[in-house]
Amino acid sequence: MTSFYDFEALDIQGNRFSLSNLKGKKVLVVNVASECGLTPQYAQLQELYEAYKDKNFMVIAFPANNFGSQEPGSNEEIAQFCETKFGVRFLMMEKVSVKGDDCNSVYAWLTNYELNGVESTEVSWNFQKYMIDEEGNYVGMVHPQESPMCDTILDWLNK
Repeated sequence: MTSFYDFEALDIQGNRFSLSNLKGKKVLVVNVASECGLTPQYAQLQELYEAYKDKNFMVIAFPANNFGSQEPGSNEEIAQFCETKFGVRFLMMEKVSVKGDDCNSVYAWLTNYELNGVESTEVSWNFQKYMIDEEGNYVGMVHPQESPMCDTILDWLNK
């Protein structure tokens, strides 16, 4: 079994980012899309980030075009959209695939019991949320339609 911290990813500007930089923080990993009915969740994610960032918490968003071609933009277009429309200040990563043969390694870990040691899940739509504890362990998943401010996430953050 591996840890969340064993991975690297590229941020939306193309810079390599080691997830081990997040040791000691609770992390919410979310696959996002700019043209989805759930896109307003960006505002809730930003609100959640602002409320808990000083309590060792980070949101990491991975734009993905896996569902209904709802993230057609380039990394630059996505970054501009998130900044101007929602004032996003949390960590935005490069556009990836969150399922299928070209699945990003972080998402392969998040969705596979044999890798994360907790459960296997399938990313069912944009804005599916994965909780990672301060030691880089998988905690659980929250379905896309549930708000980032749902009791499951808030209870986890307030533990």
